[in-house]
Amino acid sequence: MNIEELDLGDVVYAARPIVDDGSMPDSEEGILLAEAGARGVIVMKGYVEEDPGRSVFLVRFEDRDLNLGPPIGCWVEDLTVPTVQ
Repeated sequence: MNIEELDLGDVVYAARPIVDDGSMPDSEEGILLAEAGARGVIVMKGYVEEDPGRSVFLVRFEDRDLNLGPPIGCWVEDLTVPTVQ
């Protein structure tokens, strides 16, 4: 499945560790926001104004206790979906 085709409410996984690049409010740059493989849900989908072809997703990832964290901005390459066999 193509990540670009996903919509609000769809489940995704962190393709790699997602670390704060300094853009998260109330967080410190370099802090781990989501571990590789963390399950999340898309809560908003948009694009970068300067590059309308570049999608950005707001995803709330589960922590180790299965609580949803705050929304995190993710690029397509930050996300993966399970393959159906």
